Amino acid sequence: MTNPVLSFSPELLLKAQGIRVAFFDVDGVLTDGGLYFSETGEALKRFHTLDGHGLKLLRRAGIEPVVVTGRDSAALRTRLRALGVVHAHYGTEDKRPTAQQTLDQLGLDWSAAAAIGDDWPDLPLLRACALACAPPNAHAEVRAVADHVTSARGGEGAAREFCDLLLVAGGKYASFLAEAGA
Repeated sequence: MTNPVLSFSPELLLKAQGIRVAFFDVDGVLTDGGLYFSETGEALKRFHTLDGHGLKLLRRAGIEPVVVTGRDSAALRTRLRALGVVHAHYGTEDKRPTAQQTLDQLGLDWSAAAAIGDDWPDLPLLRACALACAPPNAHAEVRAVADHVTSARGGEGAAREFCDLLLVAGGKYASFLAEAGA
């Protein structure tokens, strides 16, 4: 087994410890933020497989991935179903109350929550969570409140980096990597 090459600062890892639920925005985080439409007006989205595997790993580690998004599309619902994401809220502009309902349902509070977002509608949620992350292509105001700005852009592995941070902080990353035969 090789040692993991991924590392985060000790301060960031301390902040990320104890996270049990991770909130994800979609456009600009799980996708590149572009809006694509077919000739018939159907919304098309591009997702990165690295991000999808990260969400699966979170569930294995006992961290519940939750999607809270202002938009809705058949493509998104199909992707989340394929990833086994149980908690997803679509067409939600006021994200913090929706996230609070999910926390209540899971019996958790904000101290056990992390979030990644990229634009103003994400700010109340990011400010409430114990750990806030943003991709580098996020709006400046979002990057300013983030505890961590990922190296990868939205739709290009930013969500996976967020997942990996939570896995490292939770002590699961190295064992999952070893199981993968790395």
